[in-house]
Amino acid sequence: MQTGPTDLFDLRPRRVHEAEGRGRRAFALFQAERHPGPLVWILPAYVPELPMLRGLPRGVGERLHLFRPVGETDLLWCIEEALRAAPVSLVIAEPEKPMSLTAGRRLQLAAEAGRTTGLMLIREGAGSNATETRWKCEPVASTAADSTLHQWDLNKNKKGTSGSWVLNWNGASAAVHMVSEARQRHEPAGTAR
Repeated sequence: MQTGPTDLFDLRPRRVHEAEGRGRRAFALFQAERHPGPLVWILPAYVPELPMLRGLPRGVGERLHLFRPVGETDLLWCIEEALRAAPVSLVIAEPEKPMSLTAGRRLQLAAEAGRTTGLMLIREGAGSNATETRWKCEPVASTAADSTLHQWDLNKNKKGTSGSWVLNWNGASAAVHMVSEARQRHEPAGTAR
């Protein structure tokens, strides 16, 4: 995985990030596709929706381990332990309640110790101040029948700038296609009309 300004959507390794909005699970699958190695997805035991293995991007289902802890305390413990597990490349978790600064900081330390990247799928407004980045992810309507558009807004970034992108990601690979704003010019400005 490259780190740096060459790819806007790379999550900084050894850190915990957050995604909120209706498209947060699609963003998590996009990140899972981009992280080689074992993947851990932690959901509270009462959540009825589980990832359908055959519907996941190619190669993700074979590497995915699901954990279903009972209660918020067990969920946070499970996240921390998964982040400390060095062979795990990405930990995706869905905490029910907002995390305190202390809990968020503990997860950052665990990610650093395990050399693991974490992605918390949070409810809107339930983010931790300790998070490295926070993304707002929403699906976008499209006129094309086969188009899967997403708007991903980077609202918080401790090590860089924020931004907003509309992109087409179909789940078949880790590649995305940027969608231009209406009337945006992609050729050099020519002579005045």
